[in-house]
Amino acid sequence: MAATSNRAVRRNVTLLETPKDAQRHVSLRDQAYHAIKRLIITTGLRPGEILSEPALSTQLDIGRTPIRQAIDRLLNDGLVEVMPRKGTIVKPVSLDEILNIIDARIVNETFCVRVAAERASTEVPAQLRRNLEAMREAAQARDIETIADLDQAFHAIIAGSARNPVMSDLLRNLHERSARMWFISLSTNEQHSRICDEHAAIVEGIARQDPDAAERAMRAHIESFRANITRQG
Repeated sequence: MAATSNRAVRRNVTLLETPKDAQRHVSLRDQAYHAIKRLIITTGLRPGEILSEPALSTQLDIGRTPIRQAIDRLLNDGLVEVMPRKGTIVKPVSLDEILNIIDARIVNETFCVRVAAERASTEVPAQLRRNLEAMREAAQARDIETIADLDQAFHAIIAGSARNPVMSDLLRNLHERSARMWFISLSTNEQHSRICDEHAAIVEGIARQDPDAAERAMRAHIESFRANITRQG
């Protein structure tokens, strides 16, 4: 298991689910959940690795009961699985599963981006542009963890514009289940810049209130991810 300090883990838990003004109110169970999920997504806990409750409790400085509850929740998320005679492990990354997730993302995210473009106010494009500016800065710094966080936040903003909590929850789960492969595949500066350019095209379609352009840009972005994963698979 990768050694990660308690302070570093809690600082990097997630951009999406623990806003800065609410972090101090998060329960130990939720802290454990976000921290372990973060380790899985960034491959601090690698696919196939056995999850040791005592070791995680020591590493995160959180009691074993919240750790156990967090692992149960991650099991429901599809990020860990129980193996006979081995215990609970980080679920291995399956290329077939990732490709199925990509298919589901195309159907749902193209719908969401059309809604975002049709309802476009100044608020959503402004949020997305701030996100894109931060992503370009992270790309220049080669900060892959921050790029990954900002990518998830970018897509969450678009999903939220559909005003459908079920859709938002579905897409968040799909992103988290494929995030490990995304994180591993994002290895070159050229890829970092390409993602920023793809996001910029999506923002432009939304800002122009052009659902067709926004959908084309979103589809191209997701298909680019598919092509990158397929090459590495």
